[in-house]
Amino acid sequence: MYEHGVIAPVVALVIWSLIMLIWLYATRIPAMSKAKLKPGQATKAAMEALPSANVANNYNHLMEQPTLFYALCFALQFLDQANEINIGLAWLYVVIRVVHSLLQATVNFIPIRFLVFVLGSLVLMALALHAAIAVGMIDTSWMH
Repeated sequence: MYEHGVIAPVVALVIWSLIMLIWLYATRIPAMSKAKLKPGQATKAAMEALPSANVANNYNHLMEQPTLFYALCFALQFLDQANEINIGLAWLYVVIRVVHSLLQATVNFIPIRFLVFVLGSLVLMALALHAAIAVGMIDTSWMH
């Protein structure tokens, strides 16, 4: 897994996002059919009332903050910063996002889900810090 740098975690999170998309379709289509809601005619309130709403919301969340993750991973890879620390952080972010998805799509206990989100955000910040150092935005010469 380390031989591909931070690209393997990117691929893994894309695959996870597609799994959530399949889960969304597998739950939303039957729920809409049961509720007799037609695509394009249902109100937002009606869609949010469906049992598949948490899965749909999570899929949308996977299209938001992880875009920063993708950009940072490609930047780190291109900057030759795909070291063990950054690879480990990238995999940790993927695991955290999977846990977040499972929490949101099932029990959706918001205090725990928020804590998991914050942990993921901290990992993302660490990756951003490493990228900022790599491009010279942060001077670390004082540390040597």
